[in-house]
Amino acid sequence: MPDTALPADESEAREILGPAEPAFEPLVHNPRNGVTGGVWRVAAGDRTAVLKVLTRSKKATGRWAATEDPRHWNYWRREAYVYESGLAQSWQPYGIRAPRLLASVERPDGDVALWLEDVHGEQATAWPITRHVEHASRMGAAQGATRSAESADDRPWLSRRFLREYVGSNTLGQELLDADEAWRQPLIRDHFPPGLRHDMVRLHHDREWFLQIMETLPRALSHLDQWPANVRADGPDSVLLDWAFTGDGALGEDLGNYLPDSVFDLFVPVARLPEYAAEAYQAYLHGLRQSGWRGDEALVRLAVRASAVKYDWLTALMLARAGEEQLDYGGGRTVSAELRYRERGLTLAFLAGWATEARALAPRLGFPEAPSGSD
Repeated sequence: MPDTALPADESEAREILGPAEPAFEPLVHNPRNGVTGGVWRVAAGDRTAVLKVLTRSKKATGRWAATEDPRHWNYWRREAYVYESGLAQSWQPYGIRAPRLLASVERPDGDVALWLEDVHGEQATAWPITRHVEHASRMGAAQGATRSAESADDRPWLSRRFLREYVGSNTLGQELLDADEAWRQPLIRDHFPPGLRHDMVRLHHDREWFLQIMETLPRALSHLDQWPANVRADGPDSVLLDWAFTGDGALGEDLGNYLPDSVFDLFVPVARLPEYAAEAYQAYLHGLRQSGWRGDEALVRLAVRASAVKYDWLTALMLARAGEEQLDYGGGRTVSAELRYRERGLTLAFLAGWATEARALAPRLGFPEAPSGSD
């Protein structure tokens, strides 16, 4: 689906970057999202910036359609509010910041043009595991230090019930979970571990229990789209991009997203995942403690483990697309189908282990048991 917004007229670009003629380079992003009119790197003379156009007029259907509901995860103008309010920089004292906002331009057609600092540090997709672990520590410090103040923040444009609405909007292929022929497809048969079908069907059937657990756990201001493609280096610190989903989440939910997403998109090999996840979790806890947080560690562990429910939809998607060409994020190039299905299948099996741990841990913390017969 092509982007519909124009990058900018020359007067807008020159007001931001100076009199030199601007050149626009399209950047990788999710082209299906109706909220994103386009993303470009803009060069004018020796200056550069990133331009992101937020829109509600781009044609998009289903889960990626833009919405006017300010609490919905895909509210079209949220990212502008996050930058304009300064909220995007609230984690800066703890080693995570956003790109600097150069300008927010309300266009005559109703779109909003965000002109942002062009961050040149290395993208986290190429980081060694040690750097991901350092990011997890900074994440813990930031969320621990700002948790109480920001979780009570009633800014009307922060998302609410993100996990429930996001997971519920991903319905492609769900009818295939119980279809024998779908599990006999060569990519599934050859690359998904034994027992994964049972585990993922069980996770799907237990979805409501997991969501209720996640919604009852301690809260924190959350980015809700933390994965390596949205992170850059800035010296020892991290620069976090794409604040479009920002809002209320469980303390630990962002980490529970970041870790499997590192592997799902082939940035970290799945063979390193158990070691990587354990180190990153301890680093996150260390950051929490360093920030002064004194809560129950078991509640954070439960949030990370129960966040496996976010990927309930992915198994069905993999079943539905096992016969298609496999494209990378943004659709710019093909990836090995065998490698993708092997790495994702093993990661889903790892998440099934998280789900099992969550089912055992929750009752010990006073939460209801998972539905009878689900384990």
